[in-house]
Amino acid sequence: MSPSAAKGASAKDATAKGGAYQERLMQILLGPHVSEKATALTESVRQVVFKVRSDATKADVRAAVELLFEVKVSNVTVARMPAKAKRFGQRQGTRSGWKKAYVKLAEGHDINFVSAE
Repeated sequence: MSPSAAKGASAKDATAKGGAYQERLMQILLGPHVSEKATALTESVRQVVFKVRSDATKADVRAAVELLFEVKVSNVTVARMPAKAKRFGQRQGTRSGWKKAYVKLAEGHDINFVSAE
């Protein structure tokens, strides 16, 4: 098989999987992370903080934000928050770990959660 024929086959496969990929992107963002630090970042440097799935990559987060909010993303930073040991009365328990993404928006773009429908 020639290299150009192989390229055509992979492009065809990519378009066939496009619907499944968009469906995955819709599930990447779990919600905004609201804290004092997140609010300060939003006001000062146009960064928004999201809770994301633990298997999400930077590319997935970028694509999901651009798809859902129709904005241009300039940078994505991902951080894992570790699980914490907690006590519930006499029982020892663990809060599950999670992942968050700091998304920096391009100049002139903004996400307003209050007026989002």
